[in-house]
Amino acid sequence: MRLVLPPRVSEQTFQKALQAFAGVVGKQWVLATDEDRETFMDYYAAGDADLHVPSAAIGPQSVEELQAIVRLANQYKIPLWPISRGKNLGYGAAAPCLSGTVVLDLGRMNRILDVNERYGYCLIEPGVGFFDLFQYLQANKIKLWMSIPANAWGSVVGNALERGYGYTPYGENTRNICGLEVVLPNGDLVRTGNGAMSHSASWQLFKYGFGPSWDQLFCQSNFGVCTKMGLWLMPEPEATLGLNIQLPNPDDVGWAIDELAPLRMKGVIEQSPSIGNSLRFVASATQRSQWYQGDGALPDDVLLEILKKNNLGWWTINLRLYGYDEVNEVHARVIKDAFKKHMKQEIETVKWHRGEPIENSGAGVPATTALQIINWRGGRGGHIGFSPVLPPTSEHVLKQFHSTKKRYEEIGVDYYGSFTLFERYTTNVNMMVYDRDDAAMTQKVRALFKVLIADAAKEGYSEYRTHISYMDDVALTFDFNHHALLRLNETVKDALDPNGILAPGKQGVWPRALRTEGGRLGSAHEDH
Repeated sequence: MRLVLPPRVSEQTFQKALQAFAGVVGKQWVLATDEDRETFMDYYAAGDADLHVPSAAIGPQSVEELQAIVRLANQYKIPLWPISRGKNLGYGAAAPCLSGTVVLDLGRMNRILDVNERYGYCLIEPGVGFFDLFQYLQANKIKLWMSIPANAWGSVVGNALERGYGYTPYGENTRNICGLEVVLPNGDLVRTGNGAMSHSASWQLFKYGFGPSWDQLFCQSNFGVCTKMGLWLMPEPEATLGLNIQLPNPDDVGWAIDELAPLRMKGVIEQSPSIGNSLRFVASATQRSQWYQGDGALPDDVLLEILKKNNLGWWTINLRLYGYDEVNEVHARVIKDAFKKHMKQEIETVKWHRGEPIENSGAGVPATTALQIINWRGGRGGHIGFSPVLPPTSEHVLKQFHSTKKRYEEIGVDYYGSFTLFERYTTNVNMMVYDRDDAAMTQKVRALFKVLIADAAKEGYSEYRTHISYMDDVALTFDFNHHALLRLNETVKDALDPNGILAPGKQGVWPRALRTEGGRLGSAHEDH
């Protein structure tokens, strides 16, 4: 793979920078061969990987090494793209927004620094993966549970910073952040919240500290590099009760949302249940060619036959109640009574009690089986996720569902979506699964993504996270007062990072020098 240099940096300067970086981390941790660069590409890219080509990667192991690298990056004007483990699959993986950027791989910073069972928190570095923390808790018999995303290959810190989520009552991982340690773009080191006090007794207990609260400003941002994170964990409950529900018809998702949303808001349901179309289970276990070999999207009658053979409804809800047996039973009865008004099918009940195997509990147990969906189309599979946020009502959910499904069918892509219900909103994660070697298909997927962004924006729906290729497009949908929020973000960016070295373009925030040069937002700033 050819070397793509950072903007306005000569090859001579670039090589000097790499030598300087090697003086900090060692030559073996400056990765600059063609094979190295290939490793940090977006390997699920829908035909546009060449827009996000890294020039090299660096792997520091300590805060001090990281600070030294950031200072050198300022000296040589080398942009850096921080990653925790590089497993942001479907959203760009390890690849940078701006070609020529050096990937700052924090995977070697992987210490579990503290786990406090009494107060229910951990303090960890960005290289700690979900499997690492889970195994630590199990090996040390610590009765705390994690919140795990569907694919748990990645970093606990990275997932929380990107506003990822799991499915326990502590599912909103970003919400459970309590205290960060961050290297700023000038190499300075700061701790947020009560961590700003030396020897604080409550850094991981009280989120806010004194004065402005910065934890969330370092989420989905390019204002600093997180080196430590305090994260609240869920105390192991006495019991859980699972309700596995099959909804037979496509439009059943509407009334299901209307019944569940008030129960979620009132606390009858404390977790965030996912309502997913059941094709996700079939796609994880089989290939499309086993069911259908025609062109275009999977016909409805073929899909119904597939679901019938697998004893699945059109939608599947996996809902779990946590706490004491008696309380769970009462809440389960409330939920069942609500569903009886609409369906006659029996609801499968699964019970777990403390001391039984954790795999059946509804705890966050890491797995990677969800990744098997990329094999659905055959060939070298890939996927990308379109993920808007909308109000939790049948009106909004059905409108979004039918609109998106219709758009999928227009380009011949099978619909694969889910609605995850939070206290006052629902996310709608829509997966596009494709064969990366099918140029016609990937071109259609790229065009579809922009259409979906525009469709959602017309309805007032925004994405909660997005692929690196579409960060500018999504940022521009936040258009109140001529993009006032974007201008505010840019003001903070320029103050903290005058050389623009940290993650240029992330979430559509470009440094001043790149807004009309290397960045793709140049024309958007004309109305400022």
